[in-house]
Amino acid sequence: MPPHPAPAPQPTPEPTDPLTAELVVDVAAAVTPAISPDGRLVAHGVVANGGKGGRPHGSIWVTAADGSTAPHRLTDGTARDLAPKWAPDSASLFFTSDREEQGTAQLQRIRLDGGEDIAEAEALTSWRGGICDHLPLFDGRTVALLAEDEPTAEDERREAECDDAKVWGRHLPPTRLRLLDLETGVLRTVDGLGDRHVVGLVQRPDGGPLAVLSWSTPELDPGVMTAELHVVDPHSASVHDLGPVGIEAQSPAWWHHDGVWHLAHLAVTPEHLVGGLAVIDTVPPASGPAVGHRDLTAGMSVSPSELVQVADGPPLALFADGLDTALYRLHPESLRFHQVSAAPGMLAGLTASRGGETVALLASTAYEPKNVHAGPTGGPLVRLSDTMPELRRIRWGVQERLHYQASDGVQLDGLLILPAGRSRDNGPFPLVTLVHGGPYYRYADEFALNAIDCGQWLATAGYAVFLPNPRGGSGHGHEFAAVVAGAVGGDEWTDILSGIDLLVAQGVADPERLGISGWSHGGFIAAWAAARTDRFKAAMMGAGISDWGMQAGTGDWGLLDAALGGSTGWEGPGPHVHDRHSPISYASGIRTPVLILHGEEDTNVPLGQAIHFHRALRHFGVEHELVVYPREGHGLDERAHQLDALRRIRAWYDRWL
Repeated sequence: MPPHPAPAPQPTPEPTDPLTAELVVDVAAAVTPAISPDGRLVAHGVVANGGKGGRPHGSIWVTAADGSTAPHRLTDGTARDLAPKWAPDSASLFFTSDREEQGTAQLQRIRLDGGEDIAEAEALTSWRGGICDHLPLFDGRTVALLAEDEPTAEDERREAECDDAKVWGRHLPPTRLRLLDLETGVLRTVDGLGDRHVVGLVQRPDGGPLAVLSWSTPELDPGVMTAELHVVDPHSASVHDLGPVGIEAQSPAWWHHDGVWHLAHLAVTPEHLVGGLAVIDTVPPASGPAVGHRDLTAGMSVSPSELVQVADGPPLALFADGLDTALYRLHPESLRFHQVSAAPGMLAGLTASRGGETVALLASTAYEPKNVHAGPTGGPLVRLSDTMPELRRIRWGVQERLHYQASDGVQLDGLLILPAGRSRDNGPFPLVTLVHGGPYYRYADEFALNAIDCGQWLATAGYAVFLPNPRGGSGHGHEFAAVVAGAVGGDEWTDILSGIDLLVAQGVADPERLGISGWSHGGFIAAWAAARTDRFKAAMMGAGISDWGMQAGTGDWGLLDAALGGSTGWEGPGPHVHDRHSPISYASGIRTPVLILHGEEDTNVPLGQAIHFHRALRHFGVEHELVVYPREGHGLDERAHQLDALRRIRAWYDRWL
């Protein structure tokens, strides 16, 4: 097996600096690596707090892929400079920035001459609708852009006069495919896609057509269930429709074998609304819709998470494998993926040189935050960025891997973080269980520290923290993930209890001092725990679901949430399946104090879920607190809100545990 990325340092044995909420919130994070087509350079973004309005800002950096030079900052970080992508000749770098108008991204370009002197960024667009995404094409003269329509004079009049009634179904503007001529600055729209909402694209490596993914509407429901593939000629702008593809389709990738071009993409395993992602492949015909879509990952016990094309050969893919991540390559003869290398913890953001011989990505292990690494496809990888060196001065809790059995014998995994400076021999400890969202997500053996994934924040305050990977998540194949369909709060819940019982039996967890937290689907589980047992002395429900029927009717994901909850409210007078899976149905029995945190503008899990639960708890006299964050969606972006959440969560457990 090729070597792993450079080993992460172990926890600092003696404390040097205290962990403050400000340090958690203000650390800089490396994002979106992009390796140049010639494999020599790697660009990446760095996101940090402190921008205008307390929101994060971004800067663009570049360094040698072999680590021979230190990272060099190309932009000053006063705006949101993000999404670096290379020109095909590796001589210039494109990125998006809102430096001209806050909140409206435009395409920028920086030319590199191979030396230390870097030219100023030049603005390439002034599109009033803003640029959502971009792809430099292989001809070197064109950049494909995804952008909404510019507002018309009538749109501006209506906004100025508050004549802004929204007709549902037409209230969200679609993102259209547009082609920018770099020489003339002319931007033309590909009209053959009609009003479909474009969500992804990639160009065939020989400079041929674009593969384009689109939805019928920008709305998640039904958008993600109406995905179609198209082949677009970038010269004539002609469109060849390949027809429908899978739910949550993403990451199209061309590949070539025996004179035939294939087109693969990621999507939920066919014929399932809920389940693991799969790599789906087809051969685009010369005309008409594509047929013969094939699942290239059927039966695998690992879960594909990213798919990347290369010029000369089959695609590369990252696979979630339990607590770790592996890099795979498709074998063109067997049409099966074979492992190329593996790494402990989390790999993400895969990008490959044109020929696929060199890769760059983000890697994180137990005590090392995500940083950019690069090297040969088979390894070893060299760390190129070091955005958070100050974190090495903190004494962290020891992070252990857990492997255990569910009550029915299914093999499970997770993580345990011990209180900082303590060992198992010092137990039992107050234990907080942090449940991940999704549910199609996982905890990898990585370093995670933010207002939502706050395990080490609690560990430095004396708590043991359990991070379980119950059924419904990724990393163990499709069947493991599909179990929760129509049965949330079932096997996934008993999987979590089995882990807690193990930690109690081992003397790690004090059974009289148990807490539970989660965000999104994890927030649902936290509410479910309070509703189904009195074992927990405190709970934190972050942006969580209390009523699955309401969620199916009002949340962004609609029918996909109905597939999790088991039914919708419009199926008759009931009782409904979703009522059995909703914490609100059992509110009369809740005795656990509950802290409820929610973004006021959350459309994924609307604020009504929190208010509904709050009113039920108030009715039954349950100790609780509802905190609503203005301007926030499904997560927390503003610095002050992140600080408040960290302090409030810790104070809640200090009070009750």
